Parts: sequence; C-alpha cells; structure tokens
Amino acid sequence: MTAMTTSGSAKLTFPSDTQIVITREFAAPKHLVYRAVTEPELVKRWWNAKRGEVTVSEIDLRVGGKWRSVMVTPDGFEVAFHGEYREIVPNERIVSTEVYEGTPDPNPDDNATVNTVTLTEQAGRTTMNVVIDCPSPEVRDAIIESGMEEGMQDAYDLLEEVAISLN
Repeated sequence: MTAMTTSGSAKLTFPSDTQIVITREFAAPKHLVYRAVTEPELVKRWWNAKRGEVTVSEIDLRVGGKWRSVMVTPDGFEVAFHGEYREIVPNERIVSTEVYEGTPDPNPDDNATVNTVTLTEQAGRTTMNVVIDCPSPEVRDAIIESGMEEGMQDAYDLLEEVAISLN
C-alpha cells in the first residue's frame, strides 16, 4: 500500500512583519525526513523543485558548520543559497542561517534569515514546522514576492517522495 502523500499542502502564515512560518506534514517518519534534509545526495533529489539541476549540495552538519546549495535552471540561471548551522538536535531540530547569493546587496550575509526547522512525528507521519526569522520587513516581503511559495510547495512534494523512498 502506498502512503497517502500530502502534495502541495504546506501552509504559510505570517505571525509578524519579519516572520514566515511554514507547516507541512509528510507521509514518512521524522528520521527519514531529517535524512532527506541533511544528506547532500538526498538534498540533490528535491531541492531543485523541478526547476533545474542541483549542481552543488554541501553540508557540514555540525554547529558552526556551513551549508551551500546551488541549482542551475534549464536556461542557465544559477540559484544559490548558503548558511551556517547554529543548533542541531538530530531528527528533531535544526537552526541555521540562510543567505540568497543572488541579491544585489553588497553584503548579503547582513540580511541572512535564521531558519528553525522542527520535526514532530505522530503515527509514522512527520510535521515539519519552519520558522523563518527575517532581519527586516523588507527582506520578508522580498522572499514572499520572489515566488518562494510555489517553489517551496514543489520542493516539499519532492522531499516527501525522497523521504518515503528511504523507508
């Protein structure tokens, strides 16, 4: 029997003018969702959101460790993000910074978001809660206006497929 997936079901809320909260259930246990978001070869399978090829997935999974992901779209446009891990509780919680490398800002790290990912499991299904703390309302609005929700829905659908495939 195939697990009932939750395609396109991530919910976004905006509790303040500097926060984005994403909540998404996955038809997989939390240790598999955690693997899918922390192992480079698995991240390469979902991070592209069906919009190109992930050419770089680097993860140094330790507090103070860095991460970087790069995707190239079919028309050659490169999309890259990087950050640093601040807190890691295996299979439960990851706090990291996130910086979009394509910003016109001369010091993009000054506008890093702090992302807190929390995984909870019930009856073999995992709820992922992502709190994105932005340094300003302008950064939050730029993220929302970038089309992130559509890409995120597609990426999370792929993430669910990857996590289920590990079972």
